[in-house]
Amino acid sequence: MGEEIPIIDMQENNVNKLREACEKWGCFRVVNHGVPTTLMAEIKSVAVELFDRPVDIKQKNKEELPGSGYVGVTQTNPVYEALAVDIFSSLSIPTFCSDLHASPHQREIIERYVQNLHKLGIDIASRMVGSSRLDDDIVKVCPSHFRMNKYTITQENIGTGGLPMHTDGSLFTILLDDEHLGGLEIVDPSGKLLDVDRFPGSFLINLGDIAVPWSNGKMRNLKHRVICKDVGIRMSIAIIITPPTDEDMKAHQKFIEGDSPPEYVPFNYAEFRKLRAAKKMYAGEALELLRWKN
Repeated sequence: MGEEIPIIDMQENNVNKLREACEKWGCFRVVNHGVPTTLMAEIKSVAVELFDRPVDIKQKNKEELPGSGYVGVTQTNPVYEALAVDIFSSLSIPTFCSDLHASPHQREIIERYVQNLHKLGIDIASRMVGSSRLDDDIVKVCPSHFRMNKYTITQENIGTGGLPMHTDGSLFTILLDDEHLGGLEIVDPSGKLLDVDRFPGSFLINLGDIAVPWSNGKMRNLKHRVICKDVGIRMSIAIIITPPTDEDMKAHQKFIEGDSPPEYVPFNYAEFRKLRAAKKMYAGEALELLRWKN
């Protein structure tokens, strides 16, 4: 039997275990994370309700940067649909909700969910740099992207791809996965595909491309995909966590030690997103373009 995705109890002092998971796996699960299970259920209900909006309403969710905005089903991918917004200002979520005709209750659930995951993101990032103290002075991170994913899987779709192999363009992604339908697969430390088991009440943390230069090459970005394995509706909700998007992305000072200078040039997050899209480098390849040239 192979190794399993590490599980991090956020109520324990486990900085070393979390760091090891970041470096070896590029992912881990968190439990006892402080986000109410009622809120996790409520955000799923809100997602179902928003996806039930007419297409002309969902299309008002416009793309700001590549990967945001409404994604409708296509002939090449008839199962996948998404609603997404980049959180670059205090107006982003209200605009997203207004465009989708969200009720005051739905908006309140979304805002409370993002706030809770911001706090969790700070806690995780603090431990990534070696601190067991939740302190925004040690590491500044924020939610920069909110995404709801829906897969409508019929019998004829079984065995096809819901999402192709990719890495996220994040520092890390906090994923609330579907509790009923599987299909998420990751590339494990040995390079093999591993089915991600369902784990109600937990979050899956996937390290993205930004984690590599942020850790000065010490941490691993996670390749993953979604395969249609069971008939039904599959829902997931992702919050992308990054350093502040109004500053250049660069190695955190905790990873610059002694004679280990930065391996990657500072870069702008929005420009990096555009670079990935323009060159269709969705599986970490764009990082090679950011290395310091000797």
